Amino acid sequence: MSMNASASFSAPAHFFRPSRSRAVVVGGGTMGADVAVVLCRAGCRTTIVEQNPDRLAALPAHVAHGLKQHNAADRIDRLSTVADLKDVDWPHIDVVIECIPERLDIKQSLFAQLQTLARPDTLLCSNSSSFPISAIAKGLEGTERMVGLHFFMPAHLTPLVEVVCGERTSNDSARNLHSFMRQCGMVPVLVRKDLPGFLANRLQHALAREAFALIDDGVASPEDVDAAVRFGFGFRFLAAGPVMQRDHAGLEVHCSAAATMYPSLAANSEPARCLSERVAQGKFGMKTGEGFFQWTPEAIAAEKQRYQDMLLAGLSLLGSELPPVQDAATE
Repeated sequence: MSMNASASFSAPAHFFRPSRSRAVVVGGGTMGADVAVVLCRAGCRTTIVEQNPDRLAALPAHVAHGLKQHNAADRIDRLSTVADLKDVDWPHIDVVIECIPERLDIKQSLFAQLQTLARPDTLLCSNSSSFPISAIAKGLEGTERMVGLHFFMPAHLTPLVEVVCGERTSNDSARNLHSFMRQCGMVPVLVRKDLPGFLANRLQHALAREAFALIDDGVASPEDVDAAVRFGFGFRFLAAGPVMQRDHAGLEVHCSAAATMYPSLAANSEPARCLSERVAQGKFGMKTGEGFFQWTPEAIAAEKQRYQDMLLAGLSLLGSELPPVQDAATE
């Protein structure tokens, strides 16, 4: 299976183990806090750096809740929080994961600071979903230890994480990080070329382009598009990805279907009308109370709870197919 193919990517002789390592997460928003759950769950001593005092105060409770969802509530003692980079115990930090807002200039500025603060062998990682690590590292020294590390929301409930190699990322840095993430109970995939969108988002947006084009053309409603994915081919993705599914069904069947459909598939170079018009109207989804659907505070809370419950159920179904979380007690 595709997950196991990535697992064959071996670690270097000297690599970090979560329960023997210390990590820093820069940025204590939702993504940064959930990444901290992943790290603490594996026994990694983790410091979150967050300047906003309200977010800083809320972090312990958020991380504690996430750990409780994974039956690892006792590992909250692995978490610490600080308000400034200068308050981090840099000589003992092995891994840094940047989770700050998606602005290239502030990411570049942060990595310039990290370059001077962290040990020469500390892995410097960016969770950016849009900027290549090569762009963030541009003009800096020591770029061989800079790696993209892209999680998916919610990070502690979505097993996949992308290890993205920049133009100058060393093999050892990528292998080290790949192994580290597997020990954290994640499913890391190695992205060997630093393309926009990396691997999973390119696949996701290819699907979304066709989905929104079908809505624009009046072929189906948003509700029916979602149902077709969730209860049709998407339902099977939990058991097998698109490549494995082709072997199940027969390559000749799908090759013939592709020849029929590909000429009429959407090839838009701009976002679909149904998407761009809503954005222009300030309808961003839950955060504004309306997107494709209407949202009240009560509806948002109920939907988020349903969503998390489904993801937890999915994790339970995957069971032994997921890498085991590093057991700190055995170290």
